[in-house]
Amino acid sequence: MTTLLYTHPACLEHDPGPYHPESPARLRAVLEALDAPEFVRLERREAPEAATEDLVRVHPRAFVERLLAAVPASGHRGIDADTILSPASGRAALRAAGAVVAAVDAVIAGEADNAFCAVRPPGHHAEPGRAMGFCLFNNIAVGALRAREVHGLARVAVIDFDVHHGNGTQARFADDASLFYASTHQFPLYPGTGAASETGVGNIVNVPLRPMSGSREFRLGMTRTILPALDAFRPEMVLISAGFDAHRNDPLAQLALEEADYTWVTEQLLEIAHRHAGGRVVAALEGGYDLAALAASAAAHLRVLMSV
Repeated sequence: MTTLLYTHPACLEHDPGPYHPESPARLRAVLEALDAPEFVRLERREAPEAATEDLVRVHPRAFVERLLAAVPASGHRGIDADTILSPASGRAALRAAGAVVAAVDAVIAGEADNAFCAVRPPGHHAEPGRAMGFCLFNNIAVGALRAREVHGLARVAVIDFDVHHGNGTQARFADDASLFYASTHQFPLYPGTGAASETGVGNIVNVPLRPMSGSREFRLGMTRTILPALDAFRPEMVLISAGFDAHRNDPLAQLALEEADYTWVTEQLLEIAHRHAGGRVVAALEGGYDLAALAASAAAHLRVLMSV
């Protein structure tokens, strides 16, 4: 058994522009870190394109068609001030969502213990009918709905430790008790959602963290609130929105996590996955904008995934 790594060169070709923080250099930094000898056991697979049938479990078909049609033949096209399309953006978005779909299929089939999807654009801000926050399709939600609708899992959980709240994932999950979403995130911060009072139908757990919070506050929020709720949910699969922008060196926010915190939280989530889900875990890259911190944090996360 092994850990799978899904990625695709198309994810490097999505180019929001020369000064955009969600740059191809982010993914290059992660992939370079994972080229180190300690990661030689990773089984590397090419991410397929997501099928429309997978996307429309999260996004209306008209939205999917409209977004892909908006991809420019040359230059750039802005969906909003933060979310920019380039000629390769459609291909990249389909591969990013397709990576999570393929990872879910492979882990449920027993081809691996777990999987990490090194992809961009990220996904957790993409609401059912709206691309935003650097995100086009909601990759992790597409994977979660694949696990439920195709593989028949009754309870699927997403845990999100990106510094920004995954408003898009919450929006899709909020009225569906078979789906669980929990998030730690800086608050207040973009996109403005994620108050502790936002609980869906009892399946949403938000732990907002004040600016300058660090390891202690993050671990307390996980230990006291999120991990017990996840344990009580008894997930049959755990998916992780693995954003590493809560690191103390990240330029887009003001939390103060270290690589050791990503090691610790990954260990905690794997423990619950082993208790309830046969160890089935799929993680997908979200944010992280200091290249060195991103690479080191992603490597810390992968070391734990590979240690099972």
